[in-house]
Amino acid sequence: MGCGSCGSGGCGSGSLPAGCKNNGACGVGGCNKLDVFDWLAGMQLPSGIEGFPFAEVRFKNTRKEFFKIPQNFEVHVGDLLVVDSSYGYDVGQVTASGELVRIQMRTKGVDTNDKDIKNILRKANEQDIEKWKEFRSKEKETLLNARNLITELKLNMKLSDVEYQGDGSKGTFYYTADDRVDFRELIKHLASTFKIRVEMKQIGARQEAARLGGIGSCGRELCCSTWLTDFRTVSTSAARYQQLAINPVKLAGQCGKLKCCLNYELDSYLDAINDFPDSNIKLETLAGNAVHQKTDVFKGIMWYAYFDKMNNPIPIEKDRVIKIIEQNKAGKKPQDLKAYAVEIAVEKEPDYENVVGQDELTRFDNKKPAPKKKNKKRKGFFKPRSKKPNA
Repeated sequence: MGCGSCGSGGCGSGSLPAGCKNNGACGVGGCNKLDVFDWLAGMQLPSGIEGFPFAEVRFKNTRKEFFKIPQNFEVHVGDLLVVDSSYGYDVGQVTASGELVRIQMRTKGVDTNDKDIKNILRKANEQDIEKWKEFRSKEKETLLNARNLITELKLNMKLSDVEYQGDGSKGTFYYTADDRVDFRELIKHLASTFKIRVEMKQIGARQEAARLGGIGSCGRELCCSTWLTDFRTVSTSAARYQQLAINPVKLAGQCGKLKCCLNYELDSYLDAINDFPDSNIKLETLAGNAVHQKTDVFKGIMWYAYFDKMNNPIPIEKDRVIKIIEQNKAGKKPQDLKAYAVEIAVEKEPDYENVVGQDELTRFDNKKPAPKKKNKKRKGFFKPRSKKPNA
């Protein structure tokens, strides 16, 4: 199906896919939101053992659910299916099947005997797909009208996304709010305006960013919209352990919360910090006491400065710092920390030469003045005036 079966709405709405304009691989348009690589696809089951009778189906953006596969019904990744819903039916795309779904359900704690798991009805035909695309094309207009209603009713909430069901009988409105919102009047207006069953679903700031997608400060797509599903709490201590400046502008993601990627390398930093001495311990010398200022985990260097010379920190290797602390515990004090200082090589900036102005970006903007034309009289062009005869 390529982008025509994309569940995000960014690809199947027109003749060309959104994002990278590559049919089936546009990440920005939402084709690979929470995409799954079936690493068990080439594995054959032993004879006499049936496949796992459940499949993972993705709907718009990052919404995924598990459905039961009927008997004698084959399901492949990428198929568009008509699945059962609490009201009518819905249309979704298969993202995983077989043993991989068994692992996913075990990881998420979903019981296979749960009665709330609904069934797959059939594969979607052309009529189902056309009807599904028709309602998907109405979502933007519905979102704008619903936002206008929220403004008129003066509700303290932000509507981020609207999702129509495959048969168009129900619409799910995703919103974020800081406090409890009484939207009973809003539901009445939405139901009477769009003639659908309305479901209001509150989501967090991270779930909102995952549904909408985007590009992070690293230049890649947001982790929450491509592969990350487990949103763990992120605290400022994670930035402190990694020696990062506590700058809310740089540490916050598109959701306004601390970036999830601050936790990716936190365990490695914590293991590396265990090899360093406690930064609260002061180094006692005959020249005075020195306090810790900063640490370079990669180079294994710690900076200490005397109280009267806080602007002149001294870099010392962590092994030597440990030896000085052991000497202080034994009642000994070294002469000065400068004897243990490490020379840090300063990287020289490369020299660039101006080769006939080739590295100037504005070299084509400054036009040279045109040379002035000189009026040269051609010889023999004017005839000399004849002298009047003397009277």
